[in-house]
Amino acid sequence: MRGASARGVIAVTGTLVVALAGAWPGMLAADIPKELYDGVGLSPDASPRDLYDAITKRYLDPKQGAGKGQYAELWQPIPMSKYFDPHSFYEPPATVKEVVGREDCTDCHKDETPGWVRAWKGSVHANLDEIRALQPADPRYYKKAKLETVERNLRSMGKLGVTENLREVGCIDCHANVNTKQKIDHRKDLRLPTAEVCGTCHLQEFAERESERDTAVWPQDQWPKGRPSHALDYHANVETGIWAGMAQREIAEGCTACHHNQNKCDTCHTRHTFSVAEARKPEACATCHNGIDHNNIESYQLSKHGSVYAMHGHDWNWEVPLKDALARSGQTAPTCQLCHMEYQGKFGHNVVRKVRWANYPSVPGIAENIDSDWSKQRLEAWVKTCTQCHAERFARSYLDLIDKATLQGLAKFKEARAVVEKLHKDGLLPGQKTNRPAPPAPEKDGTLQFFQLFWAEGNNPTAVEYEGTAMGENELSKLHVGVAHVNPNGWTYSQGWQSLVRAYARIMDYDTQIRERAAMKVARLEAGKRYSLFEPDSGAKKASLGGLGSLMLVAGGLMLWRSRRRKD
Repeated sequence: MRGASARGVIAVTGTLVVALAGAWPGMLAADIPKELYDGVGLSPDASPRDLYDAITKRYLDPKQGAGKGQYAELWQPIPMSKYFDPHSFYEPPATVKEVVGREDCTDCHKDETPGWVRAWKGSVHANLDEIRALQPADPRYYKKAKLETVERNLRSMGKLGVTENLREVGCIDCHANVNTKQKIDHRKDLRLPTAEVCGTCHLQEFAERESERDTAVWPQDQWPKGRPSHALDYHANVETGIWAGMAQREIAEGCTACHHNQNKCDTCHTRHTFSVAEARKPEACATCHNGIDHNNIESYQLSKHGSVYAMHGHDWNWEVPLKDALARSGQTAPTCQLCHMEYQGKFGHNVVRKVRWANYPSVPGIAENIDSDWSKQRLEAWVKTCTQCHAERFARSYLDLIDKATLQGLAKFKEARAVVEKLHKDGLLPGQKTNRPAPPAPEKDGTLQFFQLFWAEGNNPTAVEYEGTAMGENELSKLHVGVAHVNPNGWTYSQGWQSLVRAYARIMDYDTQIRERAAMKVARLEAGKRYSLFEPDSGAKKASLGGLGSLMLVAGGLMLWRSRRRKD
């Protein structure tokens, strides 16, 4: 009887799970691009379990971007690597031998790492009952439905009973297995959570982020499919030849410290609070989106948008969902998230569906896309974004300004690039034939190459090459970022155009000086071939005899000095 009863319960449970799973897809499909379903071979009415399994299978597939990439033999890890790519490099600590339960984690770590415990105790993960008790007037009320969605998802995966509620999301759930283990052995079970671990509960967000692989598709394959994006940023990182090949591993891992969104979610949602309100603020993007080649946060902060945020952002209600931010939070200017996470009126974790320039206008073929139907469709999506606050005519005028200013900067760079390439073709770069070591494998030598910003030896790169590479990779990008983020000085004086002009002037100076020296050398060589001491040309003979006389005078002086020294 017990066996029969058990089978009956299982059958009923299975029916309920299917019924509950069936309630999910319509709601789930609304914010996930159809391209993702096509990419993983599912229909939008797939169950949460099927969707999770399909996305995770692709996510963990080395052939589709997981792991150490094609330069794995060159990518030598350092101790920090395990935290950037846990799947490839993390191993549980052998020195921690305890087998512990749920309560033991916080009891121990409140002394060992009190910051972790304090952050977790203040998080939603530790206070699910508080979320269940929220009332409609509370701006966080939407989280109640989100929690119910998470529980339906877990039931579909068999990780939560039909009538069971999730009590909390504790250390073991993230660092061992979600809601299935009560005790763990540190030496065997401990893991660092990667994106598919977070996706077990946050399936919609995981799917939205992974859909970047499917929507970042370029008309002429100017970029590989799915790039640039957060979903494949680690893959792009490990397959950048110079970062794989350079001996300075700690420098290379500085790039990985930003390029690991593919592997983890805590670059935006800081552990162990994982605060949504925090992740909605521009500072959440600032750690990575700054600096010499993508000065996004600087340009935003110096725009009118950023100024309004700086003056009034502390009064805005960050608990209100992004979709309601302008209507209910008191927000009066856009943030990074309000612009880049919005697409046709909906908000999600795919931030590349409107990308047209991809931050780097110097990438060959990017500019040629701007007048294509592909680009015009994305432009219309930007018009919808901007008209949340601006008139359509204003929005179109400024978007047109962005394109034309970027093209003007690109034209200046192309002119300078042609000069440097001609110097290289003519063999006139300093040391080109005598002092030009090859870059480390897998890079191959060439001029105006990305590796020349991160590696130097002998005359590789020459100063003129470095200037040209930085002009395209950095100065032109800063011009585009400045104009795209409405920082006037950022594309005219402080950065952008003036910096391009400065680099252009230096390149032209280099070219003139190098070619003048080359011309003088050729003239001297030709003079040496044409004239000799015994040639009948009197002018040449006088010049040759003059040089010979000087040498004889020096030699005579030396002989006289040696003779006097002997006498002394």
